[in-house]
Amino acid sequence: MRKFRTLDEFEEEYFRKHPEEINDYLTEIFQEYAEDNDSGALLASLCVVARVRGISEIAEQTGMTRRGLQKALSSNGNPRLENVNSIMKALGYCLTLQKIMPPSAE
Repeated sequence: MRKFRTLDEFEEEYFRKHPEEINDYLTEIFQEYAEDNDSGALLASLCVVARVRGISEIAEQTGMTRRGLQKALSSNGNPRLENVNSIMKALGYCLTLQKIMPPSAE
């Protein structure tokens, strides 16, 4: 029986071979999240990056357990903002404010 790879497995393998593309990938997934609010897709993508960078190392840097980190980054995860911020810092990024449109004048 032939075993097929999941999209996450394919992405993880790709970014292990092309780590220089992780920055653009993260930018894209956050832009997509800003448009569609699909937190499951965002968390699953962050999990791919965390696995490429090393789940154990990211967990240690965030003060979370491996299991807690994987649960937080699962597509059904519901991490607190502090956890997402810690994970992003461990990945070498920060969450920042970006204005997307001027407020409506009423």
